[in-house]
Amino acid sequence: MMKKALWMALALVALLPALAVAQDQGQQEQDRRYLLYGVMFYNLENLFDTINNNGIYDKEFSPEGARQWNGNKYWQKQHNMAYAISQMEVNGSPAEGPVIIGVSEIENITVLQDLVRQPELKDRRYQIVHHDGPDRRGVDVGLLYNPRFFKVLNVTNQRINKYLPDYPEFRSRDQLTVTGMLAGEKVTVIVNHWPSRLGGEEASSYLREAAGRMARETMDSLLLDDPNQGIIFMGDLNDDPQNKSCCEALGAKKEIKDCVEPGSCFNPWWNILNKGIGTLGYKGNWNLFDQIIFTDYFLKNYDSKDKPTLTFLRAEVLNRKFLRGSEGDRQGYPLRTYTSGIFLNGYSDHFPTMIYLVKEIK
Repeated sequence: MMKKALWMALALVALLPALAVAQDQGQQEQDRRYLLYGVMFYNLENLFDTINNNGIYDKEFSPEGARQWNGNKYWQKQHNMAYAISQMEVNGSPAEGPVIIGVSEIENITVLQDLVRQPELKDRRYQIVHHDGPDRRGVDVGLLYNPRFFKVLNVTNQRINKYLPDYPEFRSRDQLTVTGMLAGEKVTVIVNHWPSRLGGEEASSYLREAAGRMARETMDSLLLDDPNQGIIFMGDLNDDPQNKSCCEALGAKKEIKDCVEPGSCFNPWWNILNKGIGTLGYKGNWNLFDQIIFTDYFLKNYDSKDKPTLTFLRAEVLNRKFLRGSEGDRQGYPLRTYTSGIFLNGYSDHFPTMIYLVKEIK
């Protein structure tokens, strides 16, 4: 019995260094601190002012138009959109909200200035990047960003006409490209609103494929200039992840394991849509047009415990309950501003989307 007790004691002494190392490693794991950065896209569904400054194309959103778009409705819309954005919190982020927000279907910079000044958002001090494009209805894309975390370095715009040589007069939203520093890393954000499916999905596909080629060429040019940057592409694409514009022209991959080439793009929304989750739909059919796609830069530490650089964590359709309709054939779908000419005082006909990036604090 004494020999057995002695051997047990010696074995315990031998284990003590290993136990100490394990405890130290466990303490180090507990001591790790991370910050989350939310990057969001939101189609604001016709955020127009009340002034008709574009003739017949803008009359609809004026007091004399079919929607009787007046100051009261405008400010209700502004309040609703500001509230919706304010509710998209990012726990673990000092900003407690998305640091970058791409937006579409906005008429001009004035409506964005009114938006960021709303009581629900003013404390975040969002700054604006906007450019007036050639769209006939006057709708543009834009970027909101929290200057505490994102510093703008450069802004450019790209026009689709170059990629449609047979249709030089075609007018659509310009592509907005913003390069800056996020969490100490160079990141370029590209915001789009691709041509609609007017005339049918197949008949109009060539327009969105051209937009996809434009985006891919923009990415390649940016990476040629500086390969050590991450690129985030976002927008209302009027196509789903499996459509040719996304998976072929843009080259966005369905699986992370397929993103092996430098500059390759991952599309997390493909598998989300396959689960029946979308951003707009009707009578049981969902689409996921509102996508945020990004380069392999954000995947290099995806499978590692260490996150020394900005790393993709997850993607989410922000289909919050208050954004959903509760009655009739629109139950469960986005609660929009109007339906069949009736003012619903809703939010948008699209749900917003967000990706979460994580980075360890040293």
